[in-house]
Amino acid sequence: MPLPFSRRRQALCAIAAALLLVTGARAGDSAPPAADPSTTAAECVVPAKARGGFDLTCSLARDALQAVRPQRPPLQPRYLPGGIGAVAFDRIATGKLGGPALLVAFSSGSLLNLAQGRFGPHPASAVRWIAALGTDYGVVAVRRDSPFRTLQQLVEALRQDPARLAFGAGGTVGSQDWVKAALLVRAAGRDHRAMRFVSFEGGGEALAALQGGHVDVFPGDAAEALQAVAAGAPVRILAVLSAERLPGALAGVPTAREQGVELLWSTVRGLYLGADVPAAAVQAWRDAFRQAMEAPGYPALRAAQGLYPFSLTGDALDTYVQQQLAAYSQQAESLGLRRWGR
Repeated sequence: MPLPFSRRRQALCAIAAALLLVTGARAGDSAPPAADPSTTAAECVVPAKARGGFDLTCSLARDALQAVRPQRPPLQPRYLPGGIGAVAFDRIATGKLGGPALLVAFSSGSLLNLAQGRFGPHPASAVRWIAALGTDYGVVAVRRDSPFRTLQQLVEALRQDPARLAFGAGGTVGSQDWVKAALLVRAAGRDHRAMRFVSFEGGGEALAALQGGHVDVFPGDAAEALQAVAAGAPVRILAVLSAERLPGALAGVPTAREQGVELLWSTVRGLYLGADVPAAAVQAWRDAFRQAMEAPGYPALRAAQGLYPFSLTGDALDTYVQQQLAAYSQQAESLGLRRWGR
């Protein structure tokens, strides 16, 4: 029995709509706008084990976006340890992992490793740099029951015997924590190649080893150390590696410079995407984080994660990355670090 005209028309319209979805719009028709990935469910890759600086980065990204876009699903963490970011970078750069809904945390340590070729045969352009959310500063920390109460006392012990103490931190030889330790040994007037350094997969593991007495010195970052102290860890911070004293919880901790040791180290923390992500999605994320970092409540969210002001997106961030890669390459060469792949 033939369908009534109105029902036939409805059926034909449904078929036409289905065909349009399958075959695409006709030539000359504009495609429907793609969904803004910054407003939909997304993940933030933590390229190390939990309780380290990358974890803090993803937590800040989640909270900052929720503050300005409360209706979007919260960013979900996804842990992918391996080489302090090397595994994650390689998978993104080779297309094994990625998409517009997958952000990855990075730090200055990531750029240092990239400058040395430790992230594989991939250039900085293998990813899209989205936002720098803030900066951390290096610290030199020991157990609370350590005989060292000042940085000068620690430096004097290293001057007598650089192999006497075991440094423990995230990353292997050439990582940013290794570089901090090497520069500290150099400040003591000794050859950094004589020091003992124990590698861990992130600051959280290294701090646990410090508490357990397996290592003597933690040349890590302030946010990681403060997080441990807030959780009740018996850790004493001897110095912060900033040009001036830091406000807040670290106001009472002297800088290395104040204690006669010229050692500075900042750790910028941010996010990147895969290079194959459409330009519109890249821009949407950059705009989302620019909005989040310009919001009145952002400084408090950043401070809650132990970070300090440093906000960049877009071309400014791309330029910063290139400048840092050049500087880190020179520093690595001065420490006798061979570029991987050569």
